[in-house]
Amino acid sequence: MQNKLSPLFLLPLFGFTSLLHAEVIEKTDTTETTLSPITVTATRTEQETNLVSTTVIKRADIERLQANSVEDALRGVAGINFTNEGGVGKNSSVFLRGTESSHLIVMVDGIRMGSITDGRTAFQDLPISEIDTIEVIRGAKSSLYGSEAIGGVIHIHTRQGAEKALKPSFSVSAGSHNRYRYSGGVSGKVAKTWYNLNLTHEQTQGFDAKSAGTTPDNDGFNNNSGSVRIGHQITDKLLVEGNFLYAAGHNEYDITPHPIFAGGDEFAKNNYVQQVVGGQIKYKAADFWTMTFKAGESRDIYNDKSISPSRYETHRFSLSAQNDFTLAKGHLLTVGYDYLADELKSSTQFNQSKRDDHAVFTQYQGSYENHSVLAGFRHDENQQFGGYNTWNVAYGYQFFKDFNFSASYGTAFKAPTFNQTYAPASWQANPNLKPESSRNYEVSLKGKHDWGRWEINHYGTYIKNLIVYPAWPGLAENISQARIRGVELIGETQVYDFNVRGNLSLLNPENREYGANAGKVLNRRAEQVFRLDVDKRIDNFSAGATLIAEGRRFDDVANTQRVGGFATLDLRAEYTLLKQLTLQAKVNNILNKQYQTVKGYNTDDLNVFFTLRYVPNI
Repeated sequence: MQNKLSPLFLLPLFGFTSLLHAEVIEKTDTTETTLSPITVTATRTEQETNLVSTTVIKRADIERLQANSVEDALRGVAGINFTNEGGVGKNSSVFLRGTESSHLIVMVDGIRMGSITDGRTAFQDLPISEIDTIEVIRGAKSSLYGSEAIGGVIHIHTRQGAEKALKPSFSVSAGSHNRYRYSGGVSGKVAKTWYNLNLTHEQTQGFDAKSAGTTPDNDGFNNNSGSVRIGHQITDKLLVEGNFLYAAGHNEYDITPHPIFAGGDEFAKNNYVQQVVGGQIKYKAADFWTMTFKAGESRDIYNDKSISPSRYETHRFSLSAQNDFTLAKGHLLTVGYDYLADELKSSTQFNQSKRDDHAVFTQYQGSYENHSVLAGFRHDENQQFGGYNTWNVAYGYQFFKDFNFSASYGTAFKAPTFNQTYAPASWQANPNLKPESSRNYEVSLKGKHDWGRWEINHYGTYIKNLIVYPAWPGLAENISQARIRGVELIGETQVYDFNVRGNLSLLNPENREYGANAGKVLNRRAEQVFRLDVDKRIDNFSAGATLIAEGRRFDDVANTQRVGGFATLDLRAEYTLLKQLTLQAKVNNILNKQYQTVKGYNTDDLNVFFTLRYVPNI
């Protein structure tokens, strides 16, 4: 039975807020003279806001939860559905608030990344050891970031320099399936220069990716990665910063049966590269005026070694110029220009290999006593689809010090990917596809009290011309409309000195196409996702548990292939042997639940992972 959500559902949720996890934006001090190297993704400015639904996962959270991948860190976050095709290093997709995995902008240190062929970002290839924070921005953000931001934005920041001159760190990890990870780095700050260098190697023999129809085998994965981040405050008014992230490796997978191609799994292998390089300059031209210039390029390389060898290399060059004007205290006007150029180099002949987009945008943020407002507008000029306008408005009211209401409405769009429009017809490409567009609303309540924090979000997304693939060999097509409605309940509290964090996401992703699939659930989305984290520290010892439960989903548009729901329980412990030496242990899926998120693809059963971390005090 589908979940038919209505605002009435919000009423009983208030009774559970003391048990749920509040996920809020970290405050940024904007009163200092010197410039901050971090840009808050929710508004593209360093101004705190309660008008955008945001989760920030910090380095301390990653280490406390002993997250061993980006998927681990994001799994169960409010609004997120994750799917995985067979374990570590295998294809993973994120569905944010029920939108497609390609309805999401992913950035690394402000530089947009992701494949322009299938529209997804290879989260499985990004090294968790190199990451400092992950910002998850829920809701349409095309008025700030352009095409693809129908569901939201995920912004990954690589690790930054420490406050001392020299801070080295090392870690060694080992676990089930012969999985090993070695990581080391050095960071610091000398006068007005900060730096960070980190290197990581990870490998695993894996397990059998597919449950049937293939030769039983272990599908391994290895990853060699590194990141560099360096910045310098030239003067109190001028800052420069550069960043570089590189990850490359080898992955083995199982071939999905295909009506034309066939072959043994022993040939199903690929090499990959993920690379992001960029830099920014921030200049305070006047007390009321700050200028930010940012440029960079991301590369996504996929070199398939199967019985049908192929190579795809994505280049995404982005450039932005942004001006922030403080009109008065509490009033900020932003005006900017974005340029994005996509290029594909491929062993397969595409009808077109390049496309660019020029855009101008503006945004106003203001506060008046207990009232706050936000309004933004953007015009994109896409080389293929021409001009496209998007906008967003939001209003907030502070009833009293720690109780806030907000409401927002906006539009967004997404240009079809290269696979959908420029690929050969045998790939189901359709050159006549239209861009997808959406209308989005959200109503939120947030509170902060002595006993904890809570947040309730109710939202709706109406997508027009949603692109779907019918049964092979039909061409990709625009269905008339999809309607997604949902509720998120997020909170944090303490119970007998136990830190309790949790969230519940309820989703109704409905296909509103006229015809046989009308009313069907959009495929691969779980309609219910619940996460609960409980942690306790006693002196040098800490322990915790994570419970994640997801409802059933369907693997196909027609809802004929059902994938059952599941619940997993993870346990973790940490002991500080010496001030600089920490031992961690984690048991994942301790109940040994056999489940899938993509029909036919296995997930890991009970497994363990140990980490020894050394941070010498120099």
